[in-house]
Amino acid sequence: MKDKKNIFAIIGSASKYSANQKLVDVFAKLTENDFNLTIYSDLKSLPHFDPEHSSDNPPPQIIAFREAVAQADGILICTPEYVFSIPSGLKNAIEWCVATTVFYEKPIGLITASADGQKGHEELQLIMRTVMTQFTDETTLLIRGIKGKINQNGEITDHKTREDLLKFSEAYKNLIKTASYSPLPGV
Repeated sequence: MKDKKNIFAIIGSASKYSANQKLVDVFAKLTENDFNLTIYSDLKSLPHFDPEHSSDNPPPQIIAFREAVAQADGILICTPEYVFSIPSGLKNAIEWCVATTVFYEKPIGLITASADGQKGHEELQLIMRTVMTQFTDETTLLIRGIKGKINQNGEITDHKTREDLLKFSEAYKNLIKTASYSPLPGV
């Protein structure tokens, strides 16, 4: 039996019943034989970024978030686009990690699922390059018009979206398998 990799999935939406959460649930089913997925969907509980406390004396919630990122074999971010950008809660969480190396060379999958999502998807990739994560074109996925492609039961109703998520999942599994990364022992 092969060892499952630990993946920390971050939901960028502040909405409790978001399409992004539903997509991660589908991803979890597609990869259940390969990954142990920990889903983090409470970005709004993190305190607002304070550079004076980022390195010295960060809040306990930030220490726990950083530890989860550091301990994971890989990260998955699934987010909507808000006003042509990534949501402020997601940006806030990443900002709390910039003074650390928790994202450095970490294999990551990036899904932007929104009404349009193009600008937010571009921004997310730029930010994750800046914090030096590992991803490929195949481990990024933009899903436009998500609300018309997934139903209330979390079933993807659009054939192309199902196929795209399947391809993304396979590419992400391959990235995790081939990444030259080891989780950090601590933050």
